[in-house]
Amino acid sequence: MREEVMTGLGEECGVFGAYDIDGEDVASYIYYGLFALQHRGQESCGISVTNTFGKKDDVRFHKDLGLVNEVFNKDIINSLSGNLGVGHVRYSTAGGWGRENSQPFVIHYIKGILSMAHNGNLTNTSELKNELATTGAIFQTKTDSEIIAYLIARERLHTLSIEDAVKSAAKKLKGAFSLVVGSPSKLIGARDPLGFRPLCIGRKDNTFFLSSESAALDTIGAEFIRDVEPGEIVTIADGEIISDRFSERIETARCIFEYIYFARTDSFIDGVSVYKSRVEAGGILAKKFPVEADLVVGVPESGLASAVGYSQESGIPYGMAFYKNSYVGRTFIKPKQNERTSGVQVKLNVIRDVVKGKRVIMVDDSIVRGTTIRNIVKMLKDAGALEVHVRVSSPPFKFPCYYGTDVPSRENLVAVNNSLEEIRESINADSLGFLEIDDLPKLCPGLSFCDACFTGNHKGGIPKETEDFTCC
Repeated sequence: MREEVMTGLGEECGVFGAYDIDGEDVASYIYYGLFALQHRGQESCGISVTNTFGKKDDVRFHKDLGLVNEVFNKDIINSLSGNLGVGHVRYSTAGGWGRENSQPFVIHYIKGILSMAHNGNLTNTSELKNELATTGAIFQTKTDSEIIAYLIARERLHTLSIEDAVKSAAKKLKGAFSLVVGSPSKLIGARDPLGFRPLCIGRKDNTFFLSSESAALDTIGAEFIRDVEPGEIVTIADGEIISDRFSERIETARCIFEYIYFARTDSFIDGVSVYKSRVEAGGILAKKFPVEADLVVGVPESGLASAVGYSQESGIPYGMAFYKNSYVGRTFIKPKQNERTSGVQVKLNVIRDVVKGKRVIMVDDSIVRGTTIRNIVKMLKDAGALEVHVRVSSPPFKFPCYYGTDVPSRENLVAVNNSLEEIRESINADSLGFLEIDDLPKLCPGLSFCDACFTGNHKGGIPKETEDFTCC
């Protein structure tokens, strides 16, 4: 068992589905789709496929711990023959690491087979698990995703179609969920009524796709059709996209941190450009927290666009101060202090010629515990920066998230028991400024969103029990 704890926020999971109605294999499409979504989960991944023209109970799948290009090779992809498939990249919360928790989940049951991938986190997991256990369900994992898959399978016994089973099951789920479900002849997507996690539809010729982000559709050359709406189920069958609703709830609550940090900068979520959201955040920071400096830099990747926005608004030149090693996975705090520091330095290195002798404004997306940003500030000063002024494109984290973001417990959040000045001192910055809660609507104009990690307003409810389930 690993003794690893994250320095900052945990990425989200990513889901991807493909259905070629002409019968061509889709595993390679799913592979590249997952590769494009790798930022959302770097612990495990998987692909399951079936042939809609073949035996109805024949499904092929492969999943394991590791990055997409580590888990899959050409021979494995070629062995996954089938024209309908589901894929997943996973990040787990503490306690959920292990191959058995990898997705997609593939279930053989009396009605046939189903494959399912899930992004999000339920708030009524314990209640659902107890209900299923009393009817004989035996659980192999500690994920809420397995519970969703079992619930869909059970509901299928009492419905006329798999999409009706997904609809019936979705009505019983609380919290955050974007689902991609594969049956022997249909590809189905569902998004929770509040729309916490993104999900969109794409098409390339006669192949249809479901994806967590639009950027993955761009990667495979597919056309973006539209987002799946909160509370909507879409069924792709016989070359058609059929829409149905399982909730008519008007209020929505997209996760604001998709725009600040989780999503790729080149994605659009519910019609809003992630890049423009981050540039806007940087511009706001420049207006509210001006300072005399020589250079504006961003912490890769999600801080870069905000740094551009700060530079544009302030007129201070933008520069690239960091080299990021793209072949390193997420940074973890190791048991020894010297390993904690080296973990950041392996992932990022300062370009000395850029910062030496200069007053630097450094823009990052968040401060959680404060450990990582303290190390980065130190790296800049060790490289010769005269001053380091930190600007953060989100408000201070003060509350846990129950919808899939691995925000640490409150006692580990640096902003809970420390003032702005105390945080500044602890990270050794020359000045510090956070985005304010009232600024958040400007990042996704026209959309309502969830800001519970900043305000404690948990629109999707709070779990009644704290049993150690892991999301995705």
